[in-house]
Formats: sequence, structure tokens, C-alpha cells
Amino acid sequence: MLRIKIIKYFYFLFILLIILRLGYWQIIRADYLTAKGENQRLNEREVLASRGSILFSDQSTLASSQPMFLIYAQPKVVKDKEGASSKLAGVIFDLKFKDETLDEESKFKELDKLKKDFLDKLSKDLYWVSLGYKVDVYIKDQVEKFNIEGIGFEESSARFYPEGSSSAHLLGFVGSDIYGSDTGYFGLEGYYNGELKGKSGLFRTERDALGLPILIGNFLSREPKVGKTLSLNINRTIQFIVEEKLKKGVEKYGAKGASAIVMDPKTGNILAMASLPSYDPQNPSGYPREFFKNPPIADSYEPGSTFKVLVMAAAINEKVIKEDTKCDNCGGPIRLGGFDIRTWNNKYTDGINMTETIIHSNNIGMVFVSKKLGKEKLLSYIERFGFGKSTNVDLQDEDSPSLRSKSEWKEIDVATASFGQGIAVSALQMVKAVGVIANGGKLMEPHVVKAITDEGKSIDIKPKELGKPITKETAKVITNMMVRAVNEGEAKFVKPDGYKIAGKTGTAQIPVSGHYDPNKTIASFIGFAPADDPKFIMLVRYTEPSSSVFGSETAAPTFFDIAKELFLYYGIPPHE
Repeated sequence: MLRIKIIKYFYFLFILLIILRLGYWQIIRADYLTAKGENQRLNEREVLASRGSILFSDQSTLASSQPMFLIYAQPKVVKDKEGASSKLAGVIFDLKFKDETLDEESKFKELDKLKKDFLDKLSKDLYWVSLGYKVDVYIKDQVEKFNIEGIGFEESSARFYPEGSSSAHLLGFVGSDIYGSDTGYFGLEGYYNGELKGKSGLFRTERDALGLPILIGNFLSREPKVGKTLSLNINRTIQFIVEEKLKKGVEKYGAKGASAIVMDPKTGNILAMASLPSYDPQNPSGYPREFFKNPPIADSYEPGSTFKVLVMAAAINEKVIKEDTKCDNCGGPIRLGGFDIRTWNNKYTDGINMTETIIHSNNIGMVFVSKKLGKEKLLSYIERFGFGKSTNVDLQDEDSPSLRSKSEWKEIDVATASFGQGIAVSALQMVKAVGVIANGGKLMEPHVVKAITDEGKSIDIKPKELGKPITKETAKVITNMMVRAVNEGEAKFVKPDGYKIAGKTGTAQIPVSGHYDPNKTIASFIGFAPADDPKFIMLVRYTEPSSSVFGSETAAPTFFDIAKELFLYYGIPPHE
């Protein structure tokens, strides 16, 4: 009897354990086990969204997405693995080496290598393997003709730049992040990556015990959402003109690099921006990494004499001088803080007035202006013109040079800053600041993108006024000074006849190891036209031109060459 009772107790205990275990599975672990079962039964794949387009101001395409395909195989379904490998290798070989001349032995080795790679993948004990990522329609069509059972395709997309290297620095490019996902880098691709990349879709199907899809099974599909479209302020014609003139200029003047910006001073809309050397955004890996940054926003430089018009504007706005005020100590070099300050040509005129100071780019006259203005007010205007902080342009990789604290500015620093040495700026900061003079005293925020469109709904990016550093009257006075600088200054011989252009040359030596290299300069010219009603403001800049170190002999001719084309484009007739 005792034995029967013990067996009975063990029996009930066993039943109880089974019940508890079933309860644990069905109640406590129910959600986990259900999910695990679903994962075994369902196959879920992400469907990548096409990246949004980038359009010129005339709506022609600057960047878009073209259809590409993923080739995959189901090794357990592919019967003739040897034959399939040979056919796939033949197609890839023809495309990969179509532009190369190989001898028979090299051809055999490359073809055999491709065949072995495909055979290795098709021989794996897997239900699914990738054979090729982002292959074009041509390869897809060739492979489909073989009608190989177990070989399939998944549609995706790849970035396409129909204009080639045009606007490369503006665009940036698309590469892979650490997770292998497409990501925008630099320029618009980087800055607007979140808007352009869209939202991935989802494709879920049921599969059988062998891992193969059940065609009549349940499936769930969430369509991918295409990225937003960017419509730019960049004018295709103006961009082309600027790029072509820069290429000719680099060759003609033997410059290490060049850049140019064209902006509408009334709105801040950037109409063109180009730099050399450039690269192909379709194949960025073929270029040095330093080519990727956009010099007009990422490089800092000393602006030289182009900065003089801003310091002069500050002094006239503060009424400490007038355009006919005469310099009382401009008869020769002056010594400050142990340094001798000279004019660029070692010519001196005692009693030179302020307009003549701008016309002849007189450094001594500008030191006179800086003393009248004073350190506090000079630094205040430098900040009001937008220096020392970001321009807020909608491009990735902007690097805004910072300003030294007021306590670090000595008398010699104030003096040299008055003629654009010892202070660092970016090219776009200069265009933004001198744009104040062209725009009647108003400071505008620069923008590349005009509108962002999502599913037919467009959001316009409107012009943004940031402040009024100077009065309208001051802007008129400085404009007249700049017009006379063009008509009577060192670059007067290359000015287009009949047009009223306001401008200023700049030649800044490049600091090297604590001193300035006399043979290496940044040569630039900044100006706007027509002076009375500007349609554009433009900065042209050459890095280390070898034919001449002066902006009047390099950057100015290129500026005027571009300006001539812009006058024709806008239909502006000569009026002088």
C-alpha cells in the first residue's frame, strides 16, 4: 500500500509540474514564444526608399535616384550551380572589364575568379544569399535572359548626378555609414540628409519549413516613402558660366585653387557657388578627401583690401569721417607696436581723402580710419556685419572663423584689421557682409534651397533679414566709393565699358610659420552690379596665383568676364 501511495504522489506531482510548465509557457512566456514562432514562420525585409531629387532653379535635375537591383539566390533551389556560376561570371566580367585591355591569360584568371566566387555562394547551406548589390538594369536584363531557377532580384536605387562634377561642392555625395546604409555627406546631401533619404518600407511574407516563400500565404507590405525634393536658388546657367570661367582662370593664372560665389544681395539667395579643384560626386572614392570640403564656407583666409570697404562703412556710419575727410599722416610709412606699416606700392600722398584711400587701396589711410573709429566700435561693426559666427547657410561643413576676445586686440591688431590682415573670414561671410552695402544697409541670411516639396506640398524658404548694420545713406556713399575704385583703380583696364560696377580688389599674403610669405597670396575681387540696382554680388578668389600675386591682375579680370556674361543673361544694357 505504501508503495502505491508513493507512486500516486509522484504521479500527481508529475501532472502538477506539467500543468505549471504549460501555464508558464502559455501565460508568462506567451508573448515571447508567439513572437519567436512568427519570426520562424515569417520573412521580413526592409524596402529602401528612393532618395529625393535636387533641382536647379529652372527645375532641371541636379541629383536624382536611378533604379538599381540586388541579385540574390536561393542555393537550395538552384539546380545547376556550375552552369549558373559560369553564366553570372560571364555577365559581370563583360561589364567590369569592358573598357580594359587584358591578355588571354589575365582574362582567364579574372573570369575563373568570378566563377569561383559565385559557386562558393551558391554552394552554401543557406536559404538566401546575395550575389550582387546595386547592379544596373543592363546586368539585370542579361541575367534574366538565362531564366535560372532560384535567382531573383530586389529593386533598390542609387544616386545619380546627370551634371557630372558640376556643383560637386554644393551637392556633396551619398556614401555608406557604419551600418551600410546610404547617407549624405557634405553639401546639400549632408545638410538635408534627413529630408532626402525618405522612409523605408516593409515587406513581410510567410515561409515554409524549408524557408521558401508561401505564395498563397499571408503577407504585409508597407510602401516606402520617397524622400523630399529640394528646389534650389542655384541658377543652372550662372553656375555653368562661373565654373567655366574659373577653369580658364586657374589655367591662365597658374593658381593652386579658385572659388566664386554669386548671390542676390536683396534676398540672400545663392545663385552660384563653385570651387576648384573639384571631384565627381558619382565616384568620390577616386579623389583625395581634402577635395570634399567646400572652400567658400569651410576655408578661412585673410581678406586683404576687400575688407577696407566694411571698415570705411563703419567709420562713415559713425560719422567720425566723411568721404572727403583728409588723412593728416599719410605722407609715409607709420610704425606701430614695433612694426612698419606701408602701402602696397610704397607710394604715399599726404592729405589723401577717404574716397582716394579706397580707390588706391591705401593702407596708411585705413590706419587713419581705424584710429578715428576706435577699437570698441571697430569690433562692434565686425560682429554686426556677421563675422565671428556662422552664416547659417544650408550646407554641411561650414566652419566659421572665431574672433579674438576684445582684451587680446592690441593697437597693431586694430590697425592691420583695417586693411584686412590679421583677421580670418570665410568667403561667404565676405559676400554676406559686402551684400549689406549692395542692399541699402540690410544684412541678409544666405540660402541655397528655395523650396522643399513633400508629396506635392511645397514649403518655401523665404528671405530672412538679420539686421541693419549701416544706414541706407552710408551704403550709398560706400557704393560710390567702390564705383570710383573700379573706374579709377588698378583694375580699370579690364572693366566692361558702359556698366556701373561697384567693386574692390584684395591681395592678402598667406601667413606661414609666424610670418607672411611674400610670394604666396590670396587674390580676390568682390563687387556688385549694376551699382544703382544690383542684380548680383560676386566674390572671385584665387589661391596662390603664380602669374601675378595681385587681385587686380587675376581675380578682377575673371570677375569682369563673369559679369559680362551675367549682363547678357539678365538683359542689362550698358547705360554709361
